[in-house]
Amino acid sequence: MHPSATDSVDAMVLDADLRQALVAIRSLGRHGLRVAAFGQRRSAPALASRWCREGLVSPAPPTSRRSLEALELALRHIRPHVLIPSADGTVELLRRHRVLLGQKARIALAQDDALEIAIDKERSLSLAQELGIGVPRGVIVRAPDEVRAAIREVRLPAVVKPTQSWQEDEHGGARLDARLVIDEAEARCAVAELTRFGGRALFQEYLPGRREAVSLFCTDGVVRARFAQWAERTSPPIGGESVLRQSIAVPQDLGGSAERLVSEIGLDGYAEVEFRRDGDGAPRLMEINPRLSASVELAVRSGIDFPALLYRWAAGEPVAAVRGYKVGTWMRYLRGDLMSTVAALRQRGRPGVAPPCQALMGFAASFLRPMRYDYLDWRDPSPALRAAANFWQEMLHATTRARSRLAQRWSG
Repeated sequence: MHPSATDSVDAMVLDADLRQALVAIRSLGRHGLRVAAFGQRRSAPALASRWCREGLVSPAPPTSRRSLEALELALRHIRPHVLIPSADGTVELLRRHRVLLGQKARIALAQDDALEIAIDKERSLSLAQELGIGVPRGVIVRAPDEVRAAIREVRLPAVVKPTQSWQEDEHGGARLDARLVIDEAEARCAVAELTRFGGRALFQEYLPGRREAVSLFCTDGVVRARFAQWAERTSPPIGGESVLRQSIAVPQDLGGSAERLVSEIGLDGYAEVEFRRDGDGAPRLMEINPRLSASVELAVRSGIDFPALLYRWAAGEPVAAVRGYKVGTWMRYLRGDLMSTVAALRQRGRPGVAPPCQALMGFAASFLRPMRYDYLDWRDPSPALRAAANFWQEMLHATTRARSRLAQRWSG
């Protein structure tokens, strides 16, 4: 990456490869702010936005020394007032080098002591229990040898997830996702995968209810904005990112719990507190995301402009309270919804996965609903066109690889 010198900008949005980065760029740009972006792929849709003043690319892994050097170089040339991260790996990079990077720009993140609790599921779930907030039944496992005892206590099916989503060792790092397991063999494989960096895994009961999330924006411990949504479909089908979601009024049994938890942690800025309901409809805390989440565009489209609030807070400007938003707005991430449907066909019969006919009909019926789509904004069409081009290119490469494997089988 060799950026050319340029005038300073108001904000540099990191993790430009992610959907929420594009949402932040558009939001700040519509407010008349000068925005630059920093990512790992030149083909990232966010870099095609009309409001992206300059896009910089570094292919280095988020927490590597090369990535830090590339970010420092970008800061010297772009000279942003505020840095806005969206990915767990980048949050870890900023936390680790906060003193150094904080001398060059304001960082839109909560204080480290609050972040340490929020990003650690074990600590945040423990705190929630102390506050009387429901959590899934679960145990900590450190190695595959502990799986059998965990099954006896939690039972199957179960969900295995890392205590911290971003984990690394001396060879590198990765974002680790939750896994649904239905037998001991799957559980052992999941635990081995999630503890390969030396971390620990949560072995939790499977909850069949719907997934709901409360997003909060706080300054000095005061809630300035609140928003809620539920996910009809996610990718993968159990857990993962919300690909079909709807704005809802903040549920009475979630809003107060989310606010108490965020207040107790002292978590200022943006936070998404995710819950899932059990078979009786009672909410159970899943996790806290203390950075812009992939589903934040629904909040923006419904009237809560979280990226703009985040910028004002990080820049030291006053943040006025936002009262109310539009309920009933639907938002769809079409590529993710397609992948979720394909996964449902492949995983038919597993807990929480819709039967094939239901999955296909649900996917098709969603086109008949009044719907907003991720990437698609008629005032800024280029990112959607680039996202579509990226998708078809990925499908072409996948088809070519599949044909090659098939040809090798036949020739063998």
